[in-house]
Amino acid sequence: MSEKIKEKWLGPGRKDGEIKPIRPKDDALHIDMKKRGTIEWWYFDARLENGYTIVGFFRAKHERTGKTGVEITVYKPNGEKIQKIFDYSHSDFNASQDLAEVQIGKNYIKVGYSNESFPVYKVFIDEGEYGFHLKYTALVHGWKPGTGYIEFGKSNYFGWCIALPRASVEGIIKVHNQTIQVKGIGYHDHNWLNFNFALIIDYWYWGRIYSENFTVVFAYIKCNKKMHNYPIKVLMIAKNENIILSTGEYELIQDNFNYNDRAGNKYPNLLKIIVPQQHEIILNVQEIIDADNLLFELNPITRFIAKNLLKLKPGYFRLNSNFILNITHEGKSYRETGSTLHEMVITK
Repeated sequence: MSEKIKEKWLGPGRKDGEIKPIRPKDDALHIDMKKRGTIEWWYFDARLENGYTIVGFFRAKHERTGKTGVEITVYKPNGEKIQKIFDYSHSDFNASQDLAEVQIGKNYIKVGYSNESFPVYKVFIDEGEYGFHLKYTALVHGWKPGTGYIEFGKSNYFGWCIALPRASVEGIIKVHNQTIQVKGIGYHDHNWLNFNFALIIDYWYWGRIYSENFTVVFAYIKCNKKMHNYPIKVLMIAKNENIILSTGEYELIQDNFNYNDRAGNKYPNLLKIIVPQQHEIILNVQEIIDADNLLFELNPITRFIAKNLLKLKPGYFRLNSNFILNITHEGKSYRETGSTLHEMVITK
């Protein structure tokens, strides 16, 4: 344990005995844009039936550069990656503090609550040859771990809201100016914080799993020596549309590491999440979808300082894994399999 970190679980222990529904305000703007060091973004992704995977970011303030902007990444069926980042001035940003209504230039997020428990999001990015216009319809209730906050020290905080743990997706994507009609399954979450993660975090894992009966969202954030190497653990399991588990009480096994030159870091080929006497989640990596050295996102001066003075080696992995879910619920045991994407970010 670390007295410097306060997780906001509702209890008992590091879990939620009562799982409270999220509110529209949870997915709204949280930061003061005028305050230095504040960071906030809305994240969307979708795995599409035609073999494409898309990722979109709306950033009030970028986690490394502080810039306002949008980002779109497209993974084509042949493995080709297209990533485009478009910066805007802070004056081009507008967002509600009551619900997820966000605009950056002509790009926007809009949400409708005609069905309060299962909202519909319309997400639009259009930047030259690339973009998407997609409708996300919730299939699982929105969720946050505890109150959705973690406190670090006296004044630092990290907020996380998973508005769409699982959603049906339909609409169009634009790739090389070609418009493609698509359908698939998607995810949306939202983060905000007021400090540089790299100062206290060594690495983290994040991902989600969709099987026939279950939706799983997990995160494992490994803090550094300043925070007593404390591990923050977050796990959500939903059966059909209802969340049945919200906890930070699990064991993580990571094994069979390989080094990747492009990212300049190692990644585990095996991840296993165990909730004793209840659930087991196994991820076996099949391929690296994406790997990057995050130093290249920094400007030359900051990159030099990070690499040569601070000795940082930040890296990123997006991995495709086969999963096995062994879930026990209401006296019945389930075993479900499939494939999923998940991520590892190294900041140290």
